[in-house]
Amino acid sequence: MAILGRELTDDAPVGATITSGTGARKPVTVPVHRYITHAFADLERQRLWPRVWQLAASVDHVANSGDVYEYAVGDLSVLIVRGDDGVLRAFQNACRHRGSELCSGTTAGNTEIRCPFHRWTYDLTGKLREVPSRRGFGALPSADYGLLPVAVDTWGPLVFVNHDLDAEPLGSFLDGIPDDSAFLGLDDFRCTFLVTIPLPCNWKTLIDGFSETYHVQGIHREMLPCVDDVNGPQQLWRHHGKLEQRYGLPSPRFRARPDDQAVWESFVEIMGTRAGVSMDGDVGPAPAVPDGNDLRGVLSGMVRAANEAKGLDSGAFSDDQLLTMQQYNLFPNVTIVTFPDLLSVVRSRPGPSPDECFMDVFAFERQPAASTAARAQPMDVTLPEGSELPVGLVLNQDVTNARRAQRGLHQPGFTKITLSSEECRILNLHRNLERWLGIAPSEIENDVSPS
Repeated sequence: MAILGRELTDDAPVGATITSGTGARKPVTVPVHRYITHAFADLERQRLWPRVWQLAASVDHVANSGDVYEYAVGDLSVLIVRGDDGVLRAFQNACRHRGSELCSGTTAGNTEIRCPFHRWTYDLTGKLREVPSRRGFGALPSADYGLLPVAVDTWGPLVFVNHDLDAEPLGSFLDGIPDDSAFLGLDDFRCTFLVTIPLPCNWKTLIDGFSETYHVQGIHREMLPCVDDVNGPQQLWRHHGKLEQRYGLPSPRFRARPDDQAVWESFVEIMGTRAGVSMDGDVGPAPAVPDGNDLRGVLSGMVRAANEAKGLDSGAFSDDQLLTMQQYNLFPNVTIVTFPDLLSVVRSRPGPSPDECFMDVFAFERQPAASTAARAQPMDVTLPEGSELPVGLVLNQDVTNARRAQRGLHQPGFTKITLSSEECRILNLHRNLERWLGIAPSEIENDVSPS
């Protein structure tokens, strides 16, 4: 299948750079039933979630010996455990006696995992250690009744799990993203909080909203004076995608280019704290621009100075890197938004029906290189549906839109969504779903063959 002038097949070269504006001859369409039917959700439950690497927690959630963290997706529940030996392990959340759930949420300082039902007990390596009234079971070898293992690995400050013990290693699954993002130094970030909110939409409806910038002109109009939402290069790997987007300059969509004051006011409203400017009240006049410089260069200098005031060294980053977002879309359900001094992660998990999901937002802060502070447990908060997220204007606009987007998918005459070349990362999601679910590519109705 051709998209943006390239073939996307299992044998396609990875790392292809995609530039908006070199579109396919016809739009690409995807069947709506993938977003609204129980049959498709059941297929995902059977063939995707038990087999794919997925983000489960931050390293800070399980940084210390005795930390136990539960990750749940659909019916699946995994316990991530930091052992006395410092090794990270993961297990299915089921006692080997009669399958009772062992733990929920986050706990610290554990020396064992004890089932609350009949008090079967396991050490932090998953080995069965104690069985009350053991004699009644006859021969019960501890080595045969340990907790069922789940694959676990880390990338930067993120912990991933996979129920499939024969899956390809995480490093291979992540394709070229670790190398591509190495300059950002993601290991220096610490998770400060994780906010979860239930939403009335399919998990794909939510994550699609973080896989394209075509919608900026619609629901994020405050951003347009300070972000180029048109010329950001996109890149597709085998599973994942990436967008680069430059801030501090206006969108080309304007007929008349906004002046520096408009750019300044927009920048402060969207990310003023990065430049050390309060986002409340009157932002004042735009900063003066010295001869030979431009406003974007001045804003980069303000971000650099704000970082230095917090003990962060920005010397390794160019002015352009400081104001260019690197957004990574990890198949199947994660978006990572990062600048050299900012890291935010959005995860979408399926809910109890195709019209429900959970949105998880991980917030991170970069630590100064000289910091010796121990990692601390992030604050985990679950908000009721209808709440605003405590994470700023733009994400709350995305949440509001997700609530609205799902309702239209149920209209009887609407049978397919239509994608442009700017939405190639959404198409990449569906191409991978086809592979993982064993669906024939012909299920995507399209004709994008080169003329």
